[in-house]
Amino acid sequence: MYGLLLGVRIVEGASFIAGPYCSLLLSQLGAEIIRFDAIGGSPDYRRWPLGPGGDSFYWEGLNKGKKSVALNLAMAEGRELAIAIVTTGGKDSGIFVTNYPESGFLSHDSLSKLRPDLVTAHVLGHADGTSAVDYTVNCGVGLPYMTGPQGTNRVPINHVLPAWDLLAGSTAAVSVLAAIEYRRRTGLGQLIRIPLSDVAAATLGNLGQIAEVAISGTDRPKYGNNLFGAFGRDFGCADGKRVMIVAITSKQWRAAIAALDLQSAISALEAELGMSLDSDEGARFLHRDRINAMVEQVVARYTLAALSQRLTSSGACFGVYRTVHEALTEDPSFVEANPIFAHVHHPSGCKYPTPGFPASFSGAARRDPSPAPVLGGDTEEVLTTLLRIPSAALASLHDRGVVRLADRPLSPR
Repeated sequence: MYGLLLGVRIVEGASFIAGPYCSLLLSQLGAEIIRFDAIGGSPDYRRWPLGPGGDSFYWEGLNKGKKSVALNLAMAEGRELAIAIVTTGGKDSGIFVTNYPESGFLSHDSLSKLRPDLVTAHVLGHADGTSAVDYTVNCGVGLPYMTGPQGTNRVPINHVLPAWDLLAGSTAAVSVLAAIEYRRRTGLGQLIRIPLSDVAAATLGNLGQIAEVAISGTDRPKYGNNLFGAFGRDFGCADGKRVMIVAITSKQWRAAIAALDLQSAISALEAELGMSLDSDEGARFLHRDRINAMVEQVVARYTLAALSQRLTSSGACFGVYRTVHEALTEDPSFVEANPIFAHVHHPSGCKYPTPGFPASFSGAARRDPSPAPVLGGDTEEVLTTLLRIPSAALASLHDRGVVRLADRPLSPR
């Protein structure tokens, strides 16, 4: 993490990916994040993947470096405490990240009456307020009908990366920073709405895919593992390993065919076609079947190690297919020797490689990532220091089930 946002306090009332991911990014830049959790855990507190003791690595990953206050939001006093935490004074506070219902007790309209300069980043499914998650958004934007083997155009293929959640969280983080700067200049707060479906639609538009279909009137078919619009595909080596070879630029194209000793064969194909494959990446895609057959035949003669040496020496652009376990154990640069990672003890009792912010800043020192919070582990600190609740009153709140203190101590395994 970095200290670029030290002094900024953000309150999070959110579950699942987009909202917590937004706050995670801001936390890794130095902001203090106070999240309020339901007593016993929010809806994603036990979400898979799980550790040996049943703790969620998912929850730990998205909430590391944050503070956790456990509140009973079914009780009026619990809701009042959440409201007070969000709207507490201070020029660098009054920033709220949430995916709670827009019309509930944590709505921007009601909270801003208590703090007019409040900045609220609200992540929601659809712009009209109807429910959606990443997977229900993705099925409606066309990508599953572009994904998968050729010839299966009416069979949707889902992917495992929650891309719209992650992009929505990133969009929310950028929006929060913009709103903070705007408030600094004007003194005005505002509500920021980030619908997952709008993030998805905008992304397709920004990549030209909306224009492609709007103008042509037809959908893009599946192309398997072929890179659309250029040369790129997976190929099998002699030892059963697979590589992805890509040539988008002319430099990459020349490097690839040099590594594979295909200059003469490609020149003959260009003469036959009456075009240059060097200067036209689209032509490489149009004639991919001819090119792929040549490349496939050459790659199949080499082991992965021998092919990698040739591709690397020529400066070609390629990648090796690996499982996550293979990436962890075979490539030190992926995690073990990667400076964004550090081995951290978490509330699950497990110690494992934990990432910090992926970008680096020349003017700021990188610090080790912090562990996830113990559920309710910061209840006492936040309520006594931020809201100045006396110890006796806090004890009463605990005894009546309004709040809960630390779920359990942190004990490294």
